[in-house]
Amino acid sequence: MDFIAGAIGGGVSAAVGYPLDTVKVRIQTEKSYHGIRHCIVETYRTEKVPGFFRGVSMTIVMASFISSFSFGVYKNFLYNICQLRYGSADRKPSKVDISFAGCATGAVRVVLLAPAEIAKVRLQIQKEPHHLMAPTHLLASKPKYHGAVHCLQVIIKEEGLGGLYKGSLALLCRDCHSFATYFLTYSALCDWLTPAGKDKPDLWAVLLSGGCAGVLGWGAATPMDVIKARMQADGEGQRKYTGLMHCARESIKEEGVRVLFKGLGLNSLRAFPTNMMIFFTYEVVMRLGERLAK
Repeated sequence: MDFIAGAIGGGVSAAVGYPLDTVKVRIQTEKSYHGIRHCIVETYRTEKVPGFFRGVSMTIVMASFISSFSFGVYKNFLYNICQLRYGSADRKPSKVDISFAGCATGAVRVVLLAPAEIAKVRLQIQKEPHHLMAPTHLLASKPKYHGAVHCLQVIIKEEGLGGLYKGSLALLCRDCHSFATYFLTYSALCDWLTPAGKDKPDLWAVLLSGGCAGVLGWGAATPMDVIKARMQADGEGQRKYTGLMHCARESIKEEGVRVLFKGLGLNSLRAFPTNMMIFFTYEVVMRLGERLAK
């Protein structure tokens, strides 16, 4: 049931947050934008609404699958940790148990997430001028990628299978500590907001806890998210970075330390509603499943 609930929550949240995710990626990878508002205005001016949804179909499918995988793996890690430490999977886990299970989940999901992430980033930074706004010579040039599957095929052809995992070390660093923060925050807030005498929080508490968990998780993730996005975008007409440390050094050298926090405000703005929806949907489906099983 954890897998089903996670899948539904992941798909819903991906659809809700995708336009802001596109803006975030463009701000992190391109120097031509002067801020969130400028990026939104320019994207809409040149590409209209479709510009905010490049690669959305694959993202929703993959978000459902990866969210299902993440929640299922996290719960299984947690059950096994409790079984090993306390002799019972039903024992309430400690904060260390939750953090370790979250960290392990972040590490495992990189194998599935890396190809989907690189396709998403490449499609999001690909400019396709709207036919009513673009000059004739721009319309004559076809976009390099015609969709998520075609994007993956082109990457394999031009960069080999290893190209699908470009930036995966940064993704690993991002997800390990951010997922530990994410699940720990959610669990701690739910415990705090659960009324005395109840074993589960009310749904309003789930919404608030999920939103806050998303904001703190993405706050922890943003520096590595910037590096990951730049490494995955690298290859679009250039080969600028040789690895994670080189990317970090060059980015800081050119734009200062604040470059590592590009998109932090946008990540936080996007994270609250999307993660509210993930945990709310997850809890509703889980509780519905428990009632039907009785």
